[in-house]
Amino acid sequence: MDLISSLLAFLRVAETGSFSVVANERGVTQPAVSRQVRALEEHVGMRLVQRSTTGVVLTEEGRNLLPAARSLVEAAESLSVSASPDQARPTGKVRLSLPAPLALHICNHARGLLDSHPNLSLDMVVRDSTSNLIEDGLDLEVRLGPIDDSSLISRRVGMTSAFLVAAPSYLAGRPALRSPQDLRHHECVVYSRWGKDDTWWFEAAEGQFSVNVPCRLRANNASAVHQAVLGGNGIAILSHLMVADDLHSGRLVSLLPEFPPARLPLYIVYPSRRNLPLRTRVVIEFIAELLRADPAMRDRTPWPGPAGGLPPAGNGQGAVGAALTSVEAAGRGADRC
Repeated sequence: MDLISSLLAFLRVAETGSFSVVANERGVTQPAVSRQVRALEEHVGMRLVQRSTTGVVLTEEGRNLLPAARSLVEAAESLSVSASPDQARPTGKVRLSLPAPLALHICNHARGLLDSHPNLSLDMVVRDSTSNLIEDGLDLEVRLGPIDDSSLISRRVGMTSAFLVAAPSYLAGRPALRSPQDLRHHECVVYSRWGKDDTWWFEAAEGQFSVNVPCRLRANNASAVHQAVLGGNGIAILSHLMVADDLHSGRLVSLLPEFPPARLPLYIVYPSRRNLPLRTRVVIEFIAELLRADPAMRDRTPWPGPAGGLPPAGNGQGAVGAALTSVEAAGRGADRC
C-alpha cells in the first residue's frame, strides 16, 4: 500500500463526502478510490468512513485520524521539496471556477503558464455564480464582492472595472444620456447574478449611488449579455476585459464615463491553506500576477472619469480615449470582472 496516496484519498473523501467526486478529480474510477481508503482502514485497524446511499461520513475514529493524516501528508510533501528542490514541479490538474470575462482573459495568457509547467493542467468551470468548492470538486474560485463564508481562505487580488455600453444601432434616434437616472427611459440588458440585478451602482465625486433600471432582457452569463448588447438590444454594464475591442472598433459606445460603474473587489478563494498542493499555489500566483499586470484591475486605480484624464463624452458617443489605454496594457480578448 502507498500510505501517502491512501492518506491523500482519505483526506479528500473527508472534505468532499464523496468517493465519486474524488475519483473525478483524479481521473480514476470510484472503486479505485474506495480501495485506497479501505487499504488505509486495514492498515490502521479501524473503520474510518461510513458508506451510505446519501454519501460518505467519517466515523469517530476517522475524525480523530484527520489531524495526524494532514500532518503526515504535509511532512511528506515538505520532505520531498527539501530533499530535492530542483525536482519540485507542479504536477496534476487544478480545477477552478471563474466568471466568463476572466476565463476568456486567462485563456489568452494560459500558454505561458502551461509551457512553463508541462506537467500542469487546468480544468476551468466557467460560471457567473458562486460554487460549493467541496461539493463541486474545485481547488479554487475567483469571486466578486465581499466573501461571507468564513470557512474559506480568501486572497484579494484586484478590483473589477466595467463600462456602461450600448451599440450605435441602439443609440440611433434615442434621447442622449446625461446622467444614470436617464437609464429609466431606456432598454437595459441585465446580467442576473445576485438577486437585485436591476439595481445598478455608479461612482461619483460624492460617492456611490444606485439606479433601478428597466429590463425586458436578462441573462445569467456575461457572454450572452455581451452578444445581446452587440445586437442592439439595449444598454448594459460589461467588463473592460470583454468590451475593449468593441469600443476601439466602434461596435460599442462607452456611455456616461463621468459616472463609471461601481468597482468590486476580486478574491481568489480556496478551502484551506493546509496541504495546499504546489500546482494550486502556482495557479493562484499566476492569476494574481495576471491581474496585477492590468492597470484597470489594480485596487487604487481611478477608473474611469474626468479626474483620471478621461474627456467628457457628451451624449456618450465620443471616443473613450484614455480609459482604453490602460485596458490595452492587459491585452485584448476577454459584465464586470
